[in-house]
Amino acid sequence: MTDVVRVKTKTPAPYQITAIQEDTHDTKTFRFGLPDDATLDMFPGDHLYVHATLSGKAVKRPYTPSSLPGTLGYFELTVKRYPTGTISKYLHERQVGDVVQMNGPSTGGHWEDGMATKVGYVAAGTGITPMISIIRWILVTRLPVEQFLIFANKTEADIILRQEFDRYAREHPTFHCYHVLEQEPPGWTQGVGRVTADILRAHLPPPAPDTVVFLCGPPPMMDAIERTLKDLGYPEQAIILP
Repeated sequence: MTDVVRVKTKTPAPYQITAIQEDTHDTKTFRFGLPDDATLDMFPGDHLYVHATLSGKAVKRPYTPSSLPGTLGYFELTVKRYPTGTISKYLHERQVGDVVQMNGPSTGGHWEDGMATKVGYVAAGTGITPMISIIRWILVTRLPVEQFLIFANKTEADIILRQEFDRYAREHPTFHCYHVLEQEPPGWTQGVGRVTADILRAHLPPPAPDTVVFLCGPPPMMDAIERTLKDLGYPEQAIILP
C-alpha cells in the first residue's frame, strides 16, 4: 500500500479547481485537486489561508475545508459570496481549471477524538463550514458522540447544506439540528430572530465536564453568544472558536 502524503505548506502553493457545486443562491463548494496519494494534514476544524492579489493589494482570508480530513486526492471549500467579501467574490469568479494560491492547514480551535461525548455548535451563515467538517467526521467514524447544531441564517434560502443536515437528523438519533431565521417563511416552526439564551438552553447540551460548544459566525454575534454561554454556566475552556 502506498504511503499517504500529508500536505501542509507555510507559504502559498497552487491548487487547481477540479469541480464546482452550487449549494445555494450565493454559496458554492469548490473542489481542489491533490495527488491521488495525498491528503491535507489537518484535524476537523483547521483552516487554510486563501491568497489573492486584488487591485494590486495582497489579500488573504481563512477558510475551513468542508471535506473530511483524511480524504485522498482532493479537498473542498464551501464559500458564501458576500457583497463586501473580497476573497469570497474572487473565489466565486473562478472556473474549473483555475488555480488558487493557499497555505496551511493552520491549527485553530478544532475537534480531537475523545475530547467530549456531547458537542454543541452555534453557527451563523458561513460559520457553518468548520462545523461541517467536524459533524461529518464524527458521523462517518461512528464516534460515541451526541451532536447539537443551532444554525442561524437570514432566510430559508440561505441555509447551506439544509438537506444534508435534515438527513442526518432523520438517520442519526445522536444528531439534532435547530434552525433560527431572521425572516421566517409562512408555517415556519423553528427559531425566529436572534439566538437567545432560551434557545441555547433548549437546544444545546447542558454544561458538563464532557461537553464542548463550537462557535463560528460574525464576531459581534459570537462575542455575545460566548458571554451568554458563560452566563449559562459553560466554562471558558468548553467554548471553542475555530
